[in-house]
Amino acid sequence: MPVISAKRMQDRIDAIVEAATAVFGAKGYEAASIAEIARAAEISDGLIYRYFSNKRDLLYRVLEAFYERVVAALEKEAANGATFEDRLHALIRRHLGNFVADRELCRLFLSEVRVASDYKGSAIQNLNRRYVSVLTALIEAGIGQGEVKADASPRLVRNVIFGAIEHIAWPYVNGDGKLDVDETAKAVTALIYGGIGIPAKT
Repeated sequence: MPVISAKRMQDRIDAIVEAATAVFGAKGYEAASIAEIARAAEISDGLIYRYFSNKRDLLYRVLEAFYERVVAALEKEAANGATFEDRLHALIRRHLGNFVADRELCRLFLSEVRVASDYKGSAIQNLNRRYVSVLTALIEAGIGQGEVKADASPRLVRNVIFGAIEHIAWPYVNGDGKLDVDETAKAVTALIYGGIGIPAKT
């Protein structure tokens, strides 16, 4: 078999991951097949197995690429803003925006991946923990800087925010109605900040 360059190999992997993202998003993990992914990538089934051991391995790579992208964006939002309230709003808006920008992957994660028997302790769970830790760190920093009440529980606040947003977004990711990112972000931020925030002295 001819040797290919590292760039050509990476291009193939990227094409497979892109095709798998589309197929998993459209059909779900269980219903998707390697053959369908190969057709979408315009390669043979066997070529996929040169780079991925099985369909689960490919799913991990799809979600890894997704999380690398969204975590970087979330960390950037958490670093912006003059006040804790500004940073909280930016982070909440970004999280809501992920449901719009990546609706199919969010649906896949919520409906199939997270409820799977092998999710606990998996690489995917660790990626999700990294994602939600951005909000925890933001709240901890707010407490340290005197912008958030000292008795606020970062973990509890994180769970309240992500739980509320997931509940709000769930109908949308299932194709029912619209998700107004701007208005929802403002409302959730006002609710949370009103409970834990310490307004700046004037």
